[in-house]
Amino acid sequence: MTPKQILDSFSETLIQDERILSAPERALITSLLQHAGNGANENPEITEAVRNVIATAVGETVAQRAFAVLGGSIVEKIVEGSAAAISELPETFAGKKSPKPGTTPLRTPGVPGNPGQPQPPQTKLPPRPGPQPPQVQPPPPGPQPPQHAPLRDTPIKPTQPQPPQSSTERVATAESTVAVAERPAHLPARCVVLNEFLAPQEVGQLTRFTLEHESDFKVSEVLSPVAEGGVVDYEHRKSRVLMEIEPHQSVILERIKAALPQVLEKLGMEEFTIGGVEAQITASGDGDFFHFHSDNGSDRVASRYLTFVYFFHREPRQFEGGELRIHDARLDGGEYTSDGTYQAIAPQQNQIVFFPCEMMHEITPVKCASGLFADSRFTLNGWLRR
Repeated sequence: MTPKQILDSFSETLIQDERILSAPERALITSLLQHAGNGANENPEITEAVRNVIATAVGETVAQRAFAVLGGSIVEKIVEGSAAAISELPETFAGKKSPKPGTTPLRTPGVPGNPGQPQPPQTKLPPRPGPQPPQVQPPPPGPQPPQHAPLRDTPIKPTQPQPPQSSTERVATAESTVAVAERPAHLPARCVVLNEFLAPQEVGQLTRFTLEHESDFKVSEVLSPVAEGGVVDYEHRKSRVLMEIEPHQSVILERIKAALPQVLEKLGMEEFTIGGVEAQITASGDGDFFHFHSDNGSDRVASRYLTFVYFFHREPRQFEGGELRIHDARLDGGEYTSDGTYQAIAPQQNQIVFFPCEMMHEITPVKCASGLFADSRFTLNGWLRR
């Protein structure tokens, strides 16, 4: 569906929403259209073309902001529930009917048969004689989710790590009956890193939420090969976790869904329907760590497909260490061991890392001189299940 059709379907709501168009922006658009209409008697064709350009520019801007504010899935439901797209623009934007453009299906990220992130298409118009009106794309009012930085792979650093030789213990928070797939002999490290993932206001809200719930954090557990649930094992993992993290889980999940097609393409992974989501906030204080492990190495968690780790902390940062290291691994005696090289991601504010759940990884020890919970290394991390 084109930006104009989306705008037409629920224009009255969007136009009055200050998050979409502010009052000064609406006044500017009205003024431009009035000036364009002054020449209608002299050259009606040019006047009509000018109005179309303004309407197209406004439609694209409104659609982009609507996707950012409402989320693609909400916009899709509104459009699907509409009886039909209205064929003419509201009087605020134009005084005459415009041709009804063709319809393009709205796509949902991560669903087979509907690949791609919803993006309002760019409309190209042929050159017109005379002066060209400016494109109306004023800056958004209030904080908006930032554009993602280009995808990149982190550099490979050779080292001589000494991870544990046993990988029978894994992180686990949910049950699964999916069988463990046959493991490859070699498992090269790969990941995708996105910077400035949330809006600054969202980062601040997440940080405040985390500090206010310090007393609700529990000691982290690992999956035991003999026990039904998780067990505390300070030789393998040391940190604290918070499991009830709404509404922040919903916020980050919407951002993840929007970036998912690009992330999966970069990782060389198949698109999939999200069958479940696990998420938690992890606090790593002085001396905390997590040894060499994978996130889907047992039947109970075998349906985990994609791991995400979002970094945040109180400013200025008061800790060191806590690197996420994703290892090149090989099978040795039925267990994965490191090949001696890895990709290292140092925690950066408002940064997220994606990698396949079968990747062997570790968290290096954190150093936090103050020992305060508020100065910890925080992550909102979790897994998408198939």
